[in-house]
Amino acid sequence: MKRVSGSVSDFTNGNARRQILGFFWPLLLTSMLQQLYNFADTMIVGKGLGDNALAAVGNMGSLFFFVVGFSIGLSNGFGILIAQSFGAKNYEALRRNLASTIKLSVGIAILLTGISIIFLPGALHMLNTDETIMSDSLRYGYIVLGGVSTSILYNVSACILRSLGDSKTPLKAIIASSFLNIGLDCFFIFVLHTGVEGAAIATIFSQIVSALICIRQIRRIEIIRLERSDFHNPLSKYLELLKNGLPMAFMNALTAIGCMVVQSFVNDYGVAYTSAYSVCGKYNNLFMNPACTAGNAMSAFTSQNYGARNFGRIREGLRVCLGISFISYLLLGGLMFFFPHTLATLLLEGSEPIALATAYFPITGASLIAVDCLFIFRTGVQSMGQPFIPMLSGVLEMVMRILVIVLFMGQIGFNATAYAETAAWTGALLINMIAFYRIYLSRAAEGDSLAGMHSRAHGHRMRRAVETLQ
Repeated sequence: MKRVSGSVSDFTNGNARRQILGFFWPLLLTSMLQQLYNFADTMIVGKGLGDNALAAVGNMGSLFFFVVGFSIGLSNGFGILIAQSFGAKNYEALRRNLASTIKLSVGIAILLTGISIIFLPGALHMLNTDETIMSDSLRYGYIVLGGVSTSILYNVSACILRSLGDSKTPLKAIIASSFLNIGLDCFFIFVLHTGVEGAAIATIFSQIVSALICIRQIRRIEIIRLERSDFHNPLSKYLELLKNGLPMAFMNALTAIGCMVVQSFVNDYGVAYTSAYSVCGKYNNLFMNPACTAGNAMSAFTSQNYGARNFGRIREGLRVCLGISFISYLLLGGLMFFFPHTLATLLLEGSEPIALATAYFPITGASLIAVDCLFIFRTGVQSMGQPFIPMLSGVLEMVMRILVIVLFMGQIGFNATAYAETAAWTGALLINMIAFYRIYLSRAAEGDSLAGMHSRAHGHRMRRAVETLQ
């Protein structure tokens, strides 16, 4: 893997499989640690404060994803342009994209924080939050959403590093913040007896630490040392970034809206359903992680090679990342399918929520392959400069989730939430898979045509040189 500066890596040359796997493993460990400390947070809250507190924290999950997911979509869109300019070796454009990303991210963080705090009570009522958990949901929500800028800061800085081929620094950041988060959780809940507020405060502090570690590394990279002039960009530069980032942000927001509608229907059935759905969501996110991480590797690899116009390497990257997804499905989908009761009892205590989760896991375990492949094809489409197609697939995901819940929740109960996920994943996969191959074949043909023109022009120049010598 070619090293450019510090831990920055150039993916446009070398062995594609070795590069992707070298980038993937630190990224996977980062994602797994994030999920594991989320699990630890859930276990500490559930065992230390009870199922009602667990339901309150879990009830905030879809709202928090709506806000943070929107910002992650934006930063991922910005990161694609950073990676493309890096792959093209256009370091001036790289610095200007980075400077504009910083300015936009600051403004977005302030805006999202204000909106989140103002609309939190109304949003919780729209979710049909049970009155027994409303107070805990509000106390937890005001803290985590009030500090949402810390999460945005980490996600943007980590995305910048991934775009430049650095997956090791985010891993170091998460290792440090994971230990801090778990330690603070235990301290606040078991020693100070703060309730759900302690879990929220622990989350904010850990995110600050992880963000500072990433920012420190960014400042060390020579090729992106910013000068004052890099921040003075025309409006077109900001519009270019937003054109790439907003569709991805809206895609995440639409997915979150679909999840919030499902959450609203689930909450109508009582706290047992809310607790079970919260834990099922935790497992879904955990077991999607390897394929989601492979999608992030696909994004960085494809974006750099798209900028360098190395279309053959994009196909190589697709094969490697799909291979990772299939292995992940066999291992983790198998766990959900064959050991549902064991998984449920790890995080739940009541017999009713355990029974609900036990019935849910085999359904999503069998269909996990759809979302695993979705991550690969969707990031591939985004990285080739087509963010609107994934956004449209996000619309389909939302519609499918809502339709299945509305039509079948009353007939088959909690299992409708599992079938809603399956339908949403499958529909979105089909759209992105078809789009990927159409876009790839089109771009590859354009690249071959351009290469042919360059070759013919070179041949013409050589013939003229020979004629001149004669």
